[in-house]
Amino acid sequence: MNTKNGTAGKAFKLSVTTLAIMNITAVVSLRGLPSEAIYGPSSAFYYLFAAIVFLIPTAMVAAELAAMFSDKQGGVFRWVGEAFGPRTGFLAIWLQWIESTIWYPTVLTFGAVSLAFIGMNDVSDAALASNKLFTLVVVLAIYWIATFIAMKGLGWVGKISRLGGMVGTIIPAGLLIFLGILYISTGGYNNMDMSQGFFPDLTKLDNLVLASSIFLFYAGMEMMGVHVMDVNNPSKNYPKAIIIGSLATVAIFVLGTFALGFIIPAKDINLTQSLLIGFDNYFRHFHISWAGPIIAIALMFGVLASVLTWVAGPSKGIFTVGKAGYLPPFFQKTNSQGVQRNILLVQGGIVTLLSLLFVVMPSVQSFYQILSQLTILLYLIMYMLMFAAAIVLRYKMKEADRPFRLGKGNALMWIIGSVGFAGSLLAFVLSFIPPGQIQTGSNAVWYSVLIIGCIVMVVIPFIIYAMRKPSWRDPSAEFAPFHWEEQKK
Repeated sequence: MNTKNGTAGKAFKLSVTTLAIMNITAVVSLRGLPSEAIYGPSSAFYYLFAAIVFLIPTAMVAAELAAMFSDKQGGVFRWVGEAFGPRTGFLAIWLQWIESTIWYPTVLTFGAVSLAFIGMNDVSDAALASNKLFTLVVVLAIYWIATFIAMKGLGWVGKISRLGGMVGTIIPAGLLIFLGILYISTGGYNNMDMSQGFFPDLTKLDNLVLASSIFLFYAGMEMMGVHVMDVNNPSKNYPKAIIIGSLATVAIFVLGTFALGFIIPAKDINLTQSLLIGFDNYFRHFHISWAGPIIAIALMFGVLASVLTWVAGPSKGIFTVGKAGYLPPFFQKTNSQGVQRNILLVQGGIVTLLSLLFVVMPSVQSFYQILSQLTILLYLIMYMLMFAAAIVLRYKMKEADRPFRLGKGNALMWIIGSVGFAGSLLAFVLSFIPPGQIQTGSNAVWYSVLIIGCIVMVVIPFIIYAMRKPSWRDPSAEFAPFHWEEQKK
């Protein structure tokens, strides 16, 4: 056993069960269930397919990379940079940060809808949830509240995130599944079109667009790779925890989607409102309508906790890389708590501008969908870079210590890395196709936002990298050199 492993062996270790549960809480979100309920029984096919070609490959490849560089900062910047150079590494961490920034208005739209459903009148609640001005005000209010909490430091972030994850995600997910099972088992009418079958009609490309959003459901798994050395016998127990966590995650998504499909006909499903409407319909059926506002508040609190976790996460990663000389000094400023103040403020400005897209989009639902698709596109570029880097590093850093390794040779890495890359590429291509189920307005607006958005967000980090100066590096930054820099020394 190497020194690193030996040292780690004396520290506290996570059990397989604990790591699996952490896996579930990090990935599961209920806000996307309506988008898959449209597909009926075939939604199960999409969930399983995405898990096989994306969820599990992401977790396994990230585990090897995280263990390989467990003593060095940088995350995905380090992983991709070691394989393709710091410029491409900077692109990777930039995409991880900017996609989360673009993602905020979509998840916060769900938070606004949850707030609208706190009332007791379904018709007026639905009308309020569709009101653009109401949604815009709530989106910005929740986001800036989360930002100011994040500036208080990790202590506040940790407490609210843990509580919100349980109250706003785990408990509602279990309740939704329980209500769905109870409803069907007691003779409730099944609104899901069971004639569609498990296998979908893959000839209709426009119907696959919403299905490609499942990849975003599973996004974030690479962050779990940092825990690979926190379990005993990682080569055996980490894959076991990943598989258990992945199966449980898929089960929650499949059963939750079916529960919504049972109570809401596919033609009436709305991407932003149907989760709340589904709960309300179940509560009315079981004569407990008073529970509707309670679940709405819980879901909104879950949104706040989720946003808070992400506000404090990716921004910290790009802040660390920036201090190593990749961002101007302005973006390296912190407050008295050591929190990346200026990055958070700039991030807030971007979120505010994106939220103003409400003005040009035909509906809250179309705004939600187009920003979700842009988020997916940017994140998938990062994932493709990660999968390619993992394969390349098997040859560039042959002798490097790999405490967790996929297979003895390179064959397993080639298989898993290639499957992950191909799955990400497929979802990337499909995400450009306008969905047939949603009115997104003009196709020109749809393609313009996605294509121009992708080009701009990919070009910006290259411009920043080309403009960098030696004076940008913070003398106090402890950032380990890349392997080729160490070889030169």
